[in-house]
Amino acid sequence: MTKEELKCRTKQFALRIIKLVEEIPNTKAEPMMGNQIIRSGSSVAVNYRAARRARSSADFISKITIVEEERDETLFWPELIVEANLMETGRPKGLLKEADELRAIFTAAGTTAKANNPKSTI
Repeated sequence: MTKEELKCRTKQFALRIIKLVEEIPNTKAEPMMGNQIIRSGSSVAVNYRAARRARSSADFISKITIVEEERDETLFWPELIVEANLMETGRPKGLLKEADELRAIFTAAGTTAKANNPKSTI
């Protein structure tokens, strides 16, 4: 997968998050949960773009670590939404699969960058 394809993939991930949030029933918890998942889901795409513009290996490692953290938070929210019975279990399944695939990609990128930059303290 090219960097440009991954850039598009992370943007599509953010768009899928927005569509998922649109399906959450209007409850007292929905605005908070919706805002949080949109924030973290779009942050995956935004911070991946920032990582691509990193000025050094250490900067890239720092930024790709943020991408991994935001992806992890994004994964938390659909799990919570399902466990709170606000959505059927199967609905976010494809999104969770995509989040897991992105985790593997970003973890591998971070691991490779760290291996190529042993002086990094990050």
